[in-house]
Amino acid sequence: MIRVTRSTVINASIDRVWSVLRDFNSHTKWHPVVAESIIEGDEPSDRVGCVRRFRLQDGARVREQLLSLSDRDHRLTYCILNADIPLEHYVATVQLKPVTDGDGTFWHWQSTFRTPRGREQELAELVGKGVYESGFEGVAKLLAKRSHSTAPRHATQGVSRSKSIVFDQAGGPEVLVSRELEVRPPQAGEVRIRHSAIGINYLDVYIRRGLVPLAQPGEALGVEGVGTVVDVGEAVTHVMTGDRVAYLGLPTGSYSELRNVPAAHVVRMPREVSDDVAAAGFLKGLTAEYLLHRLHVLKPGEVVLVHAAAGGLGVMVASWARALGATVIGTVSSEEKARLARDHGCHHVIVNSNYLFADAVLQASGGHGADLIVDGLGEQAVPENLVALAMFGQWVNLGMASGGIAAIDPHLLLSKSATFSAPAVLHYTSDAKRFHQMTDRLWGAILSGATRPHVGGRYPLAAARDAHRDLESRSTRGSLLLIP
Repeated sequence: MIRVTRSTVINASIDRVWSVLRDFNSHTKWHPVVAESIIEGDEPSDRVGCVRRFRLQDGARVREQLLSLSDRDHRLTYCILNADIPLEHYVATVQLKPVTDGDGTFWHWQSTFRTPRGREQELAELVGKGVYESGFEGVAKLLAKRSHSTAPRHATQGVSRSKSIVFDQAGGPEVLVSRELEVRPPQAGEVRIRHSAIGINYLDVYIRRGLVPLAQPGEALGVEGVGTVVDVGEAVTHVMTGDRVAYLGLPTGSYSELRNVPAAHVVRMPREVSDDVAAAGFLKGLTAEYLLHRLHVLKPGEVVLVHAAAGGLGVMVASWARALGATVIGTVSSEEKARLARDHGCHHVIVNSNYLFADAVLQASGGHGADLIVDGLGEQAVPENLVALAMFGQWVNLGMASGGIAAIDPHLLLSKSATFSAPAVLHYTSDAKRFHQMTDRLWGAILSGATRPHVGGRYPLAAARDAHRDLESRSTRGSLLLIP
């Protein structure tokens, strides 16, 4: 058995180094020999047992499994499951320890393995120099490049101005105005982000109309965005300057060039996911995640009815539900939207604009009905949804395009032992551990093609009024983006 050991000192705190290494899929960001990598099966990249499948720059392919991970000891162990490189019974351990006379980190990397006879020295050199020493250098460069801010809490140096879209009163799209807002340096627990793409959601419309009181007049709209970290405040370790990130959460303010965001709402993005795809699919994709994996754990063979199946949320739910083995039925308002809905997972598409769909759902499902209804239509669809529900079905209301739903009489659900719920994605993402689990699953689903965001329109930030008018006209398809 061959043993290879290398050690180094990284000029960064142990928390910063560990925040990079504990992500079992982060090596695409820092190791020069890794070309691309995914975590199999939509597993979180820090879950013990997860498997990363990656390709090296020379084309060789490797599968490795995370065997143990300890945040307390800053230690992880992994093994090679199979590889084009003949390293047999390969098991490696990464161990970090703080340097006592400074803010550095001692990094010890060790492995044992067998090789074909006669190749011991060659492959030991490959692991020691080509993997470990190159990896040390890669992480050091990453952390040096992304050194995080140490600005004092009340610093004024670095204050910036940002063009933002605010609403001065509740009303139609005409109340949206462009205004320059001050963006101070990030304080403890904050991240300053320069946006590259911003997702538009019906939630923004409801806030603008005054139907959902999540922002006050004079404040910028928007709860999600994608961009690059400009700098970070104290106590922020999981993202660094230069990282490509996505975020979701309150307070509102993503309709802007630059803003500060609570660090707990921010996650790094995979290199393979473009800014537009992330912005089109972050809030909507996380909504699809909790709908299909948490609120209603979808089983193969179940029937899912997706209203507005050509919309930003609809295409993501439909494609993901189909990938999970469901029969997907979608409703749309035009033949053009029907084509998009079919392309994104719908087995059956119902085209109408009069909210009459229950008979078609029952026919398409062989009389079974829908086990899960994803409803953004609201008031006008209530009678037909009740008919279309399957026995033990779950009806989830996520919007009010035709008006808000009045109180549901539970006796109307009793005949089918059905349930009705009105969840909010911001509640599901409020817990940090659950938020990261959800985002890991979402990135995996996007990379595998299980769910596919569709960008239906890109608008300059200054054209937010036009984007809102188009969204409310129900003439759009897929997700709409603002581009600063």
